[in-house]
Amino acid sequence: MIEQWSKNEISICVMLIAIYTLLFFLPKRLSKHMTILSLMWGTAAGFLVEFTIGGGIFDFYTVNDSSSYELFDFFYYIMFAPFGYLFMNFYEVFGITKKAFGYYVTAWSFIGVFANWMFNKLDIIHFKNDFTLSYSFAIFILIQTVTGLYYQYVKQKEHSSEV
Repeated sequence: MIEQWSKNEISICVMLIAIYTLLFFLPKRLSKHMTILSLMWGTAAGFLVEFTIGGGIFDFYTVNDSSSYELFDFFYYIMFAPFGYLFMNFYEVFGITKKAFGYYVTAWSFIGVFANWMFNKLDIIHFKNDFTLSYSFAIFILIQTVTGLYYQYVKQKEHSSEV
């Protein structure tokens, strides 16, 4: 069976192992509630983007080898969960303030563009319909801004319920 795997499937497996191993070894800075929420948020945000601009409404790229859904598409999608966690975890590590918020969102947007570039080079995503990597930056700015604002809101609610 492994002989039939292509570069994208092998890459997805390696990245899944690496990213989930990283999560396991990182110091736990978020509450259990916030950890679960961050993983769910990362997954939901990823699915939203994938099913609107990806193979969904706008159809700007395909995932993996075909436009039909396969098992490795699911593996690709669950890679989004750790990114939601990492975004919120490092928000705490760096003590992001309102003044630093824009810089933080921009940095994560560049990380997202780099991931898109890497996914494209590894044949995990294939751009089409005149979509280019540069368009991803605007999408990531939007997603990361909403994620940051959502995290601030939930963190504030969590803190006020403790008081």
